[in-house]
Amino acid sequence: MILPLRRRPCSLRACAGSLVLIAMLAGTTVGAAPAPDSTAASAPAAPGDSARVAAPTVPVVRAVPPARDYIAELRSGFTAEDRDYARLKTIMRVVRPLAGIAICTLFLFSGLAAALRDVAHALGHRLYARMLVFLILFTSIVGLLELPLEWYDGFVLEHRFGLSTQSLGAWLGDQGKMALVNVVAFGVVPILALVWVAIRRWPRAWWLALAVGALPLLLAGTLLQPLVVDPLFNHFTPLRDRHLAGEILAIAGRAGIPARNVYQVDKSAQTRKINAYVSGFGASQRIVLWDTTLEAMHDDEILFVTGHEIGHYKLGHIWKGILFTAAFGFILLFAAQRVCHAAVRRFGGRWGVSTMDDVASLPLLVGTVSLLAFLAQPVVNAYSREVESQSDVYGLEITHDNDSAARAFLTLARQNRSDPDPPPLVKWMLYSHPPAIERVQLALHYRPWATGAPTKFVR
Repeated sequence: MILPLRRRPCSLRACAGSLVLIAMLAGTTVGAAPAPDSTAASAPAAPGDSARVAAPTVPVVRAVPPARDYIAELRSGFTAEDRDYARLKTIMRVVRPLAGIAICTLFLFSGLAAALRDVAHALGHRLYARMLVFLILFTSIVGLLELPLEWYDGFVLEHRFGLSTQSLGAWLGDQGKMALVNVVAFGVVPILALVWVAIRRWPRAWWLALAVGALPLLLAGTLLQPLVVDPLFNHFTPLRDRHLAGEILAIAGRAGIPARNVYQVDKSAQTRKINAYVSGFGASQRIVLWDTTLEAMHDDEILFVTGHEIGHYKLGHIWKGILFTAAFGFILLFAAQRVCHAAVRRFGGRWGVSTMDDVASLPLLVGTVSLLAFLAQPVVNAYSREVESQSDVYGLEITHDNDSAARAFLTLARQNRSDPDPPPLVKWMLYSHPPAIERVQLALHYRPWATGAPTKFVR
């Protein structure tokens, strides 16, 4: 993706980027919010593509960028109002996941988890039915408790700073859709029931079973998300500007990939922000440009953005991301198993939860994984920043257009009210993409072709 996501609203639209199965549940049910300058976008690469490709047609080398101080423009364009927005969104990126963890803790110590378990046992005699009932009740109560923060972060702030175009009714409708998707994906599809079967069958090694089982779910989520989930929230159509589409296809041809799926999406129905991303693989792989991006950017800037997204394809970032997620999931779930069992031994009597295979332990598992995922954010975001920086380099190498890249980053920062140069701690903890000032500096100075030096990815 060109912007640091979803990442996107908290929903199964971000499933492919979740750490593991339960991390997906934590991210959608317990209020894990996207990082500043963050968007959920996958980066698939066609199997068999190599990271270093030959461009059969040499791109036109643009003129040397004009004497324009983009760095000064970034700094001066970051107004006091933008600073307030960035500060408040940063606070929310920390408060919301911690609030979700606190809610899970409240479920346990208040006895609410045990009470919901008793209701689930009364209404269902099989594990599948009990898990479905518990999930519906748990998700509904969590959603109500989190709604004030969700409303403030996703609706109030966005309207206050002129970034949202949604009515309250439309926004609430999206929240309802997300809740329904969560219940269907985890409850109706018996994922949670299978999780508890594994916990019951392997009381000491369930973490290993979940980590292994998460991999096919990540693959399925990545494949199905663009086809099944995304269209619930927006309307996707092939790129209507045929001239621009032809130029994009020309860049894809130089990269040696089939770019038959270039879409635009009506994000203007929800926001004035701009972005682009890649998602899916195989039959579902696509490059998606927000209609707000098409409106706000010049064609040459959009071509660089597309080159960045093509870089995700060519550099195999979706596959590397899935492997990274799977490997990290083993570590996270191993730690979660240790923490959960220690917590049951210490507090189980007070909670009314004697073993982890008790349905009432769901808040414990979700809260524990949420906490560990929150603490692991710096590692995950460091990996993501490296991936995005590689795609920035690829976009420069495939277009040879430094000025358009710098202008694209400037437009993104201004339109989205992004902090171009956040404090190091904020960047380290929350930023999934390099800050705008670093990306502009790269765009201005990375020109190996000008001196005949070797490039990193595109020959």
